[in-house]
Amino acid sequence: MARSSRPVFLNLMQLQMPVGALTSIGHRLTGVLLAAGVPFSLYFLYLSLHSEQTFAVMMGWLSYPAIKTAMFSLVWALAHHLLAGVRHLLTDIDVGSTLHSARRSAWLVNLSGAGIVLFAVGVLL
Repeated sequence: MARSSRPVFLNLMQLQMPVGALTSIGHRLTGVLLAAGVPFSLYFLYLSLHSEQTFAVMMGWLSYPAIKTAMFSLVWALAHHLLAGVRHLLTDIDVGSTLHSARRSAWLVNLSGAGIVLFAVGVLL
């Protein structure tokens, strides 16, 4: 069978990726998000511990919806990255490597990350 020299149009919006692939991609993206958020998190930690005045400034910033969204995004990134990392480590030693258990653990990671964020929102708001 001869191969066609025509280019292949690959529409990424039409691909149906399995939940394990989405969890793995999410693990990578949350790693990038966490790395980018470290300087801001350290600055907020500094403000909260330096003095009462800087603590008041930090608490004032937390009243802005954009800052709250960024904070909850970092909470989600940390939760998802931690849970997906543990999942990857377990599959490396052949725990949960079958197709059924891998799908189940991927769903568990995704739903648990969202649940942790919802818990944080409920506690902090």
